[in-house]
Amino acid sequence: MIKTIIFDFGNVFINLDIEGAKKYALEKFGVDSFSEEMIAFNSFYEQGLISTDEFVEFYRNNFPELSEEELIEVWNYILKDFPEHRLTFLKALKNTSKYKLILLSNTNELHINWIKEDISFYDDFKQCFDSFYLSQEIKLRKPNQDIFEFVLNKNNLKANECLFIDDNLDNINTAKQLGFKTWHINPNSEDVTNLLKTKSDLL
Repeated sequence: MIKTIIFDFGNVFINLDIEGAKKYALEKFGVDSFSEEMIAFNSFYEQGLISTDEFVEFYRNNFPELSEEELIEVWNYILKDFPEHRLTFLKALKNTSKYKLILLSNTNELHINWIKEDISFYDDFKQCFDSFYLSQEIKLRKPNQDIFEFVLNKNNLKANECLFIDDNLDNINTAKQLGFKTWHINPNSEDVTNLLKTKSDLL
């Protein structure tokens, strides 16, 4: 029996353009691929192991022709719209009081600042959750096993009583290995608002 629903943020509630952002960044940087160092710094930043200033300075040193504002614009390019019908769905789900609701997202400071400024109902969204975990704040990130164990321990949960929803297959696979029920949502053809229908066998 599912007692807790754990949601990802990107491509579950807020739409992302992952491929478009990658293409845009490569064009702006004038490179064919991201270096291992860039990938590592992105991961460090997402996990809160380096500050926003350190993150931006790294890119400024590597791409001095780009201003700080341009670099931040490249980094935030991935973030798109947040359809308000998803908030309406989430509020209705919360009002049923049937499930504990948790957000578990690989989200960094620059992204969350953009969301706070551009998504007018961000505070309403956040208040729908019993717990709200961003990777940069808890110094853990998906798909590592320790972030899932953190959520279980912090909220006194059993994995087999949790439904985990994410668009990233690596994250889904880790959750499955730990015993979570999962929904590998396809943002191109599925919408989180259809949760109760899509996962009617579990909920």
